[in-house]
Amino acid sequence: MYMLLTVLCLSWAIADGSEWCYTGCVNTPSKWPEIEGGHCGGNRQSPINIVRTNVKKGEHLGNFTFVNFTSQEVFDNIVNTGETVKVNLKKMMEFQGGGLNGTYIPVQFHFHWGEYDDLHPGSEHLIDGKRYDMEMHIVSLKKGYSLEQALADPEGIAVLGLLIEANETMSKSEPWINLTSHIMNSTEAVNLTDAISISDLIGEVDLTRFYRYEGSLTTPMCNEAVIWTVFEEPIHVSADLLQLFSTITKITNIYRPEQDLKGRKVYASPSVKLPSAHEWCYDKHECDHGQELWYTLAHSFCGGTRQSPVDITSKDAMVNDLLNSFNFKNFDHKNAIDSVINTGHTVKCVLKDGLVEVSGGGLGHIYSVLQFHFHWADVSSDSRGSEHLLDSKRFPMEMHIVTKRKDLTLDEALMTGNGLAVLGFFIEMSDGTKSSNAEETPNHEESSQTTETKAWKLLSGYLSDIQEIGTEAKFTSEVSIDDLLGDVDRGSYYRYNGSLTTPSCNEAVVWTIFKQPIQVEQSLIQLFPTKMEYHNVYRSAQDLHDRTIYTSTAAASNLSTLLVVLLLTCAHVL
Repeated sequence: MYMLLTVLCLSWAIADGSEWCYTGCVNTPSKWPEIEGGHCGGNRQSPINIVRTNVKKGEHLGNFTFVNFTSQEVFDNIVNTGETVKVNLKKMMEFQGGGLNGTYIPVQFHFHWGEYDDLHPGSEHLIDGKRYDMEMHIVSLKKGYSLEQALADPEGIAVLGLLIEANETMSKSEPWINLTSHIMNSTEAVNLTDAISISDLIGEVDLTRFYRYEGSLTTPMCNEAVIWTVFEEPIHVSADLLQLFSTITKITNIYRPEQDLKGRKVYASPSVKLPSAHEWCYDKHECDHGQELWYTLAHSFCGGTRQSPVDITSKDAMVNDLLNSFNFKNFDHKNAIDSVINTGHTVKCVLKDGLVEVSGGGLGHIYSVLQFHFHWADVSSDSRGSEHLLDSKRFPMEMHIVTKRKDLTLDEALMTGNGLAVLGFFIEMSDGTKSSNAEETPNHEESSQTTETKAWKLLSGYLSDIQEIGTEAKFTSEVSIDDLLGDVDRGSYYRYNGSLTTPSCNEAVVWTIFKQPIQVEQSLIQLFPTKMEYHNVYRSAQDLHDRTIYTSTAAASNLSTLLVVLLLTCAHVL
């Protein structure tokens, strides 16, 4: 009875009768942080995207010692919970080592998947942005702990995450045939008497290669009590067998979207071969994949025909009056910025979830603002580092406000022609400003200067806090996006269909480039390359191919109106 209660509470039950789901109810993942008594809005949530260039080597992460993982008598029963397929385990296994502080007892394992009919992957964790077909979680309690004790201890639960990759050609393995033969479309538990072990399912995966971080359960109540181990090498399973999970249960897309690291570190065991430098860079002399080789990266779209940025020739832009005024929701919110991150390629300001939105402007959808970041050149007084050019002119900096269609997940948006909308603002040195000592970093305190200048001084004041690549600072100043944009005319802009300007260069972006630049003091512009200590973080202009650039000004012909409607409303799948 204790074992069954433990398993139910750990995974799929929620207190006070509250309901949650992945799709089809009120409390979808974006609403989980609002569940009363839960922890889903915390600072160490799971799952995450493991970016290998930001991972630290963990020499303390030695090999695991597994007890009874080869035993074929440890499976108790299998059940379709309505949210996953779960196998309850007899209390016979344990493991230790691997840098863990104690011994852990596995109590169950379960799976996460997407939609196999549509070849939609569904792992919870990602590695370098790649989502695998499935993921298996072996959930374990610290030895000697009750459930209550485990949930109250930041290291009370250890989960072993094993990524699963579908193979179209491999033969079906007997252990996976036996396991999947017991999948039911009802919620009745089925006893497992087949001779199957955990090791049989894991197969030849190298268990010395893994990533480690502090996280949470990935379903409500999202208790932040989990030490995560995500193995680098995936299990390979016949695609036909994996498809049974969704086709028999009728359950699809049962994975939580990736969560923000919020300053946490991810470590790799000594056996993991980490990139010696960034996987990609702007300058070919700094890594193996300079921008001219981005197209060779795995899962890259950087060689496509609608790449960004571009050189905008103003006289060739097609005018159209359908590019009307924008609606900017909460751009004036003084506490919308959550954190500032040094990614190693830019300074990124992450916004609080679901707070700031953009619509209108001919976009055709409501877009949620995710983050904004910057592109710059070097510390010289005449440096020019904007990504887009206007009539072959490059500006000192460029600010990109990245938004996602509100009706799509991020994964869906990245694969949809208009899934993302990016608002691009040129940044120009304000009139009369002269170069000052860039080392004189402004602090986070208030200034008596204009709102716009004060906002930029407050923002740039955080640069000293994030000088180490991968570091993050909580943004506590009262600064809105409106404060940063100042009095820029947001009714005059260019529009074209393009891509992200960094790998994987997904061709999923509707670009808006505002004509009037933001005016910023030169000394503040120079702080970005000075404090970050990397320069020329902008992609070269890409070929326009057969694309048309539109402009919001002047009256449009009927033909141009038709073209822009087609451009902005057709969300083709890449």
